[in-house]
Amino acid sequence: MGRPAFDFLDFLHAARQRYWQVLPLSPTGCGDSPYQSVSAFAGNPYFIDPGILCEQGLLLPGELPKQRCEEPDFYDLYITRPILFRKAFARADRREIAAFCETQRDWLPEYALFSAIKDSEGSRPWYEWEDPALRLREPTALAVARADFAEDILYHSFLQMHFFRQWEALRAYAARLRVQIIGDMPLYVPYDSVEVWKDSELYQLDENRAPTRVAGCPPDYFSEDGQWWGNALYRWEAHETTGFDWWQRRLIAANRLYDVVRLDHFRGISAYWSIPADAPTAAYGRWEEGPGMKLIAALKEACPGCRIIAEDLGVQSPELSTLLAQSGFPGMRLIQFAFGSDPGNYHLPHNHDANCVVYTATHDNATMMQWVAEVNPDELGHAVDYLGLNAKEGLPFGFARGVLGSAADMAIIPWQDYLGLGAEARMNLPNTMGWWRYRAQGSDFTEKLAKRIGYYTEMFGRG
Repeated sequence: MGRPAFDFLDFLHAARQRYWQVLPLSPTGCGDSPYQSVSAFAGNPYFIDPGILCEQGLLLPGELPKQRCEEPDFYDLYITRPILFRKAFARADRREIAAFCETQRDWLPEYALFSAIKDSEGSRPWYEWEDPALRLREPTALAVARADFAEDILYHSFLQMHFFRQWEALRAYAARLRVQIIGDMPLYVPYDSVEVWKDSELYQLDENRAPTRVAGCPPDYFSEDGQWWGNALYRWEAHETTGFDWWQRRLIAANRLYDVVRLDHFRGISAYWSIPADAPTAAYGRWEEGPGMKLIAALKEACPGCRIIAEDLGVQSPELSTLLAQSGFPGMRLIQFAFGSDPGNYHLPHNHDANCVVYTATHDNATMMQWVAEVNPDELGHAVDYLGLNAKEGLPFGFARGVLGSAADMAIIPWQDYLGLGAEARMNLPNTMGWWRYRAQGSDFTEKLAKRIGYYTEMFGRG
């Protein structure tokens, strides 16, 4: 969140952009995925810029890490960042940290305790911790842990203080440039999270706190066996009994971080795919009814001014369409899903209405140039004819033009698609491990590219 991020905002401003959409900012978990986070409220310490800590006197110039590599080495960060941040923590004002903790007391004490215990357990998931009393949150064991790990609890609170301070400074700069930030709120939390450890009664667990059923989705475009996510499913009746209090607090927290919130896997609020925890694949799951408008109404009550985008992709149904219409939230359209079928395909731009957000693709899809290389010729031919793609303009900007020319109120182009990158720049392949590694380079942000993006943006009145 240091100089490169501010430079990127300058680029967006020069390119006449109004929105910057980001993936979840929470700490990454299994497979480095931001959708498998140990906390729904915390920020990812890897985003903290050591240079800013140096400017604040918490690090010395000689302690700063070397120039970052083109591709992030998450294991290296896992090893080296705690050593660096411990040095900064040793120079911190403890009263300042305590004051910050007081402003975040509804989530931070439990997160910091969870993180401290996890550190002492070699990062093992909470359900494998050595002490069963800590796994089961027995009050005496928790009190002892808070005393024994007091310094580590303060350290994790220190990290969160600097994450939020640096993010708030970046967001304030974005606001001065009139760039709004779209954040992402995953529907589920992983089994190994402070939320499941703390409030096990809100999840589908047995008497030993092991999942009985887990999240995923049925066989689809991405996987013939379906997708096994493994997240503990909610006990929606328990959430309803609390008036969806956890959900309300979560949305309020997200609304403090972002100008617009993308609600991931909106489909699961209508009906969700429930897989037996011992099933061999996700194909053995079944549809179960979600909380529907009861949850939506609770969210609107808690945060009436919050702007929400519903990620309504996946298996469609009349019930999902009805829920989206009742919510009033804009849904999502993908140009990559538009071709190779009949003219009624709702992803085709001529079928878009104003209340939707249109993309070339999302982080889960192939980049557009990878799609071009791999799609069948008939589908590509349909795209070429429909969008009037030509060699002079180039395919990346031809697809972008198709999105920007939509009637949708908002149009988002992934960075890789503006650069015309292929499979090497894909962000994620659902239901597989080892992704989330693409990183933009400062040399990509050229004045020429900013002018060209700005030209197309202004052409369709979106600047």
